[in-house]
Amino acid sequence: MSAPIEWIVVALGVVLLFSLAIFVHEYGHYRVARLLGLRIDGFSIGFGPKLIGWTDRQGVLWAIRCLPLGGFVKLPQMVTSEMVEGRSDPDAAPISPWAKIAVAIAGPAMNIVFALVLACIVWWVGLPVALNHSIVGYVKPDSNEAQLGIREGDRITSVNGKAVTNWEEIQTETALALTNVIRVGITHPDGSNALLSVPAEYHADLKFKYLKLGPRDHPSVHGIQSGSPAEKAGLQVGDDLVSFNGVQVVGQRQLVDLIQRRPSLPSDIEVVRNGTRLQLKVTPYLDLADNVGRIGVTIGPSDKLTYTVQRPGPTPWKQVVGSAERIVQFVQAMTHRKESRVGVENLNGPIRIFSLLASELRVDLRRALALMVVLNVNLALLNLLPLPVLDGGHILFSLLEIITFRRIPPRLHEIVTLASGVLLLAFMLFVLVNDVRGIPLIRSLFRQETVVQPAPAP
Repeated sequence: MSAPIEWIVVALGVVLLFSLAIFVHEYGHYRVARLLGLRIDGFSIGFGPKLIGWTDRQGVLWAIRCLPLGGFVKLPQMVTSEMVEGRSDPDAAPISPWAKIAVAIAGPAMNIVFALVLACIVWWVGLPVALNHSIVGYVKPDSNEAQLGIREGDRITSVNGKAVTNWEEIQTETALALTNVIRVGITHPDGSNALLSVPAEYHADLKFKYLKLGPRDHPSVHGIQSGSPAEKAGLQVGDDLVSFNGVQVVGQRQLVDLIQRRPSLPSDIEVVRNGTRLQLKVTPYLDLADNVGRIGVTIGPSDKLTYTVQRPGPTPWKQVVGSAERIVQFVQAMTHRKESRVGVENLNGPIRIFSLLASELRVDLRRALALMVVLNVNLALLNLLPLPVLDGGHILFSLLEIITFRRIPPRLHEIVTLASGVLLLAFMLFVLVNDVRGIPLIRSLFRQETVVQPAPAP
């Protein structure tokens, strides 16, 4: 498949999958409202001006709107935001608070059901998982990690008491930990085990904590500074770095250490470019601020990642409950920002969400479906927050009506909903700005070449 066609297919797939999650959520509201005999004026995917639409026999306007960031079912008997859905009919017959609660909770409930259905599919067809086993590739000889007894070839088996099998899990558990000292379970090549307290380091640009350890792989060139020794040597973005000054490269940290040791010294560097090995020569310059050598290159994980199919995939229960537990873990980390260094800047906005979904689609549809499980659980729990503009707000106001035996004035409801909507919009803009700042990292996802291998024979 040619690159333009691939990108068109991926883009259409992202729009379809995300719109499907929104449709399922709104259909839950629509179906329960229909069962309860409520008046329904509209069903929209997206916000803003209408792109296409039609009216069915029941008088419901079905529409697709220009901003694909959500959707709504227009119910005149439930007080809603005129700013989002347009003016409601004030003469519509009122309904009981219990009916409002049933309609409001139906949307998140449908997302959970949809997540379970997708999780069952992933469990049945299998899930491609990255072959980046948690083996330590390099440990700097004079580092704290080396003094603790960690050596190249050790396998990390747990982080803060949670079992891990790959570097993605290691990174996530470290980033969300409520402390800067991480309890790391290690299995040495001789079979002996150790539980060590390893200090984590904070990455100011990526805004998360990480262990100063890395996987056993060949790092890749992700960026080159103009006029740098790397550019003069002929390095290119996408090159895999195999050796430096005759030493085989087994990880990013080792490569940085090798470069820093050789300021102003010509050094051989071997790379793999499009399957061909090339021998280049580079002379690191002396960085006077840190008194180390640098070549002006940004390195990251290898641009080629291999997956193998885990069949059966994770159980549906593990996928859905695990997604909910990860949300709780993230919220706990945010509420302990001083210890975890996790804040709102770590939230994913629409650009990152769409990019992650597109990245997984490029790898394999099954991975995109697994991510959809996570997104649907997130969508369900987000909508249950007690904000008037969300489903949780409808539930909260309905419970207040039940407790006080009084209907909340529609005008008051509209004012509170509008205020919370403005705050939510401001928050979304803040997250969107963070997404834009993270575009260089997002680009690295789409440079990766991926290979999915069949599952090993039993």
